[in-house]
Amino acid sequence: MQPITWNQQVVKKNNKSLVLQTVIAQEPISRADIAQLTGLNKATVSSLINELLEEELVYESGAGESSGGRRPVILHYNRVAGFSIGIDIGVNYILSVLTNLKGEILKEKSQPITDSSYSIVIGHVKQMIRSLMDSIPPSKYRIVGLAIGVPGIVDNKGTIISAPNLGWKNINIKEEIEAEFDIPVCIENEANAGAYGEKRFGAGQNSQNLLYISAGIGIGVGIIINGELYRGQSGFSGEIGHTIINVNGKPCRCGSKGCWEVYASENALLFMTNQEDATLESLIQLAENNDKGTIKLFEQIGYYLGYGINNIINSFNPGQVIIGNRLAMAQRWIEGPIRETIQSCTLSFNQGNSQLHFSQLLKYSTALGTAAFAIENFTDSLPDLC
Repeated sequence: MQPITWNQQVVKKNNKSLVLQTVIAQEPISRADIAQLTGLNKATVSSLINELLEEELVYESGAGESSGGRRPVILHYNRVAGFSIGIDIGVNYILSVLTNLKGEILKEKSQPITDSSYSIVIGHVKQMIRSLMDSIPPSKYRIVGLAIGVPGIVDNKGTIISAPNLGWKNINIKEEIEAEFDIPVCIENEANAGAYGEKRFGAGQNSQNLLYISAGIGIGVGIIINGELYRGQSGFSGEIGHTIINVNGKPCRCGSKGCWEVYASENALLFMTNQEDATLESLIQLAENNDKGTIKLFEQIGYYLGYGINNIINSFNPGQVIIGNRLAMAQRWIEGPIRETIQSCTLSFNQGNSQLHFSQLLKYSTALGTAAFAIENFTDSLPDLC
């Protein structure tokens, strides 16, 4: 018997990943249907499914309906063969979720923060990870991966180059977490993760070209092109919150002046209130009680959001724009001004092509997007399984 060559190993690994991804996307499904969808021959599919059964990544649930011959055996994805942890680090909060391999949330932890220094934040993050890891039921693969979204510039190696709203520079949180917990770690810009979360699980599931506006303390933008996350040459895409909308405008934490996020973010809203103890939640409560001054502040934020979204639509011609993160909670008061601005400013031939939606995942867009990255890194590589 001749040894399997390196090329044959690569082909087998790719085929196995394709078969698994087909089960994940199409379950419940039969071997014959997998062969038809993938173009692989039935013998290859049967052999790879047998391996996936042994590895507990798929399981059989009995016979399905016959189309004339023997009743096919139905296959399912074993979504509890392992688990993923997704973490969203915001400027004033940390949210972490434990999901199964289908991205369904099983448990969550949240922590408000007033001190965003790295030593404090990493302490909270590690505590959350330990708590979530301790809560998982018995499984073959336990935690298959962990991913963290941060509001800053992240390079292709996972180093946080700059997160001005956190006060971080050149932070390698990836190495520190991997060393302590011995699990694969992925670091991603939070807006990118939010865009991916909405594409996989939320408002963007039916869109191939979308932009996700993460409107929180700052503003970031995640870009999906042809169904794929666009990161740019070095991983720095989406810093549209730092495009300048007022040349001689207010100073921004990035060091520039007149940035979009200085006028259209949660931070901008809180600055306009002149109330030291104001929070987004307290302002929403005032608006719900029909406080006209507060409603006017939200509307002003909406108009400024609209100016930036106008620039985005005219630049990218997306099929969909999704507004998420904390300011999405104020949809009732900001949506009208946003749409009004788009209608009056955006090129007419772009307006009909771009739909505007608010996040379906609410506060979970980034956390679920990061969890999905961790899961897909596992299923795409099938580490130590082939």
